[in-house]
Amino acid sequence: MRLIDTHQHLIHHHRFGYEWTQSNSQLATEDFSADAYNIASAGASISKTVFVETAVDDRDYRDEVRFVSTLVREADNALAAVIASCRPETQSGFNEWLDECEKLEVCGFRRVLHVMPDELSTTSTFRGNLREIGARGFPFDLCILQRQLAIGEALVSACDNVEFVLDHCGVPDIAGGDFETWKAGIAAIASHPNVSCKLSGLPSYCGEEQNKVDAIRPYFEFVLDEFGKDRILWGGDWPVINLGGGLASWIKITEALLSPLSDDEIYAITTDNAIRIYGLSHAEKMPG
Repeated sequence: MRLIDTHQHLIHHHRFGYEWTQSNSQLATEDFSADAYNIASAGASISKTVFVETAVDDRDYRDEVRFVSTLVREADNALAAVIASCRPETQSGFNEWLDECEKLEVCGFRRVLHVMPDELSTTSTFRGNLREIGARGFPFDLCILQRQLAIGEALVSACDNVEFVLDHCGVPDIAGGDFETWKAGIAAIASHPNVSCKLSGLPSYCGEEQNKVDAIRPYFEFVLDEFGKDRILWGGDWPVINLGGGLASWIKITEALLSPLSDDEIYAITTDNAIRIYGLSHAEKMPG
């Protein structure tokens, strides 16, 4: 199974601040570089990766994009493009940041919303700036919690010129078993044709005693029913996925989930949709 990993993080504590990692001993001090990713993904058929901004401290988010863009241009890693952090809630400097990103290796944007006030995405400034992102041909990764799916749907409805990618299947509470609430939210947001769903992060939301394949399967099957094969793409969520068993384990779970599908369906989810949504080239960029 060939894969494009559309959700790769990198952590460089010596360069940038990551206040959010301080509550987790596995992520708080160790660096997670492109070389470390190559080791973690050894044996997997990952042709290329898309770096997703790692929620660095506010002062560093532009420098993170500039730095990772230099890594994309190197030949010794699979990095193909960058999903950049942005601040749509602030008009000052927003268009200038988009101008600069058009000259970098940026294929999309993200603003992590699950750690922000729920009303942030409801303002006219936020929504107007997202429409500007869409007007420039960039997608926007939607990073929200299960309880925020209705807020996400309102944003999607207000910005119908933007291609949205819902990260981590909307962060379902798999351990808590609140399947029906999540289903309702997913069905509503999937009804908008400008939303795709990223199959990523799910092992981290399982309980310790749960069989992850069995626990995740109904969530995947519902996403497949609602979004269809052409609006699902795969992501590794490394190194955060280490909290849910690691990248290699997630790839094995993915293989089990996709095994009943046809070759065409598997290729769409693992490769083709990523190429289309993020504007990637078909040429492979394997690590050297």
